[in-house]
Amino acid sequence: MVYKAIGLMSGSSLDGLDIAYVHLQETGGKWSYEMLHTACHAYPPDWVKKLNTAVTMPALDYQLLHTAYGHYIGEAINQFIEANQLHHQVDLVASHGHTTFHKPQQQMTAQLGDGAAIAAATRLPVVSDLRALDIAFGGQGAPIVPIGEKLLLSDYNYFLNLGGIANISVNNPHHYIAFDVCAANRVLNMLVQLTGKEYDENGAVAAKGLLNEALLNDLNRQDYYQQPWPKSLANDFGTGIIYPLIQKHQLRVEDALRTYVEHIAVQVKMGLEGVREKGEGIRNKAQETRDKEQGTRDKVQDSLLQTPDSRLLATGGGALNGFMIERIREHLKDLSVELIVPDDKLVNFKEALIMALIGVLRWREEYNVLSSVTGAKRNSINGAVWMGAEA
Repeated sequence: MVYKAIGLMSGSSLDGLDIAYVHLQETGGKWSYEMLHTACHAYPPDWVKKLNTAVTMPALDYQLLHTAYGHYIGEAINQFIEANQLHHQVDLVASHGHTTFHKPQQQMTAQLGDGAAIAAATRLPVVSDLRALDIAFGGQGAPIVPIGEKLLLSDYNYFLNLGGIANISVNNPHHYIAFDVCAANRVLNMLVQLTGKEYDENGAVAAKGLLNEALLNDLNRQDYYQQPWPKSLANDFGTGIIYPLIQKHQLRVEDALRTYVEHIAVQVKMGLEGVREKGEGIRNKAQETRDKEQGTRDKVQDSLLQTPDSRLLATGGGALNGFMIERIREHLKDLSVELIVPDDKLVNFKEALIMALIGVLRWREEYNVLSSVTGAKRNSINGAVWMGAEA
C-alpha cells in the first residue's frame, strides 16, 4: 500500500514551515519513499515575532497562540494542496509543530500548533504531538528523526542534521543512537542578523573572520558537551546561554561567526569520537565475556566503531553553508569519515519527509520513536490523531 502523506516541520531557526508531500510504501519490511512536492512557507515578520517570544507569554496568550498557529498551519497546507493540485489525494497530515518548551527532566515538552485546528482547517486526518509519549516514558523526546533515517536512509553510517540545533545519528543495527550536538543555525543567524542579513549565505561572512581562541575555549567548556547520551537541547541553550556568552567577548561579527562555525565543527568531531570510544568499550567488554556468552562479540559488532570509508549524510539548512561544511570535513579527516551533502530537496526537507513517515507509522500503530535514542523506558507509538475528514 502506498501512503500519500504531508509532513510538516518548523525548525528553531524560524526560516519557515517546511512542507513535503510524499509517497511512502512498505514492502517486505523495507520502506521506500518518493518526495513529489515540497515548499517552505516563509513566516511573515509578525509570526517570527510570535513564535520567538512564545515562551515569555502569559498562559492564556500562549494557548491562544497554540490554537491560532494550528489554523495558520492548516491554511498553509490548503494553499500547498491548491498550488500542487493535490485535492482528494492526501491520506493524512503529520505536523511536528514548533517547539517552545522542552524540559525532559521534568517529563514535559511543548510544540505550538493545535492538531485539532489543523484538522478542522484541512478536513484531513492529522497526527500531532509527536514527542509526548516518549517524554512520558522518561525519554528525551529527541531526536525523533532517527526512525526515518533507519527505515528510509539505511545506506549511510552516520547522519548529521545542521538545523537550528545540530544533531548526530548513528546507524547501528542493534542499538540505534542519536543526540543533539550543539546549537547551530539559530546562533549563526542571530549573529549575522546584526549586520542586516537574514542568514550567512554559504558562510561568506564567517569565512572573512578570524578565529578567536579565547571564545572557542569558552564555548567548548559548556557542561552539556560532557554529558553522556541520550541527551537533547532546548532552543534556549543557544539563545539564552551561547549567544550571551559570545556577546561578552565583544568581537566583530565576522570573527564571532568564524569562531562559532569552528565550534560546531569541533563538537561534531567530538560527538563522533565519543560514539566510537563507546563502541570500543562495548566491543572490549564483549571480548572479555565471549567465553561465557558464545556469540556476544558478534552481536555487538556494529556501526558504533566504524572502519575507514564511513559515510556521513549532512542535511538541514547548514548543509548549504559551504564554509561550515568545509570546516567539518577538515575535522573529520582524522576519523576517516566522508561527509556527503545530497540534493537540495533532501537537504531542505528531510525532516518534513520523516514527519510524514512518523505520522504513517502512528496510523499503522507501529513504533515511531526509538528508546535507544531518547533513553525512554521503551519504544513508543507517538502522536495524537485528529479526524478532520468526514466519516
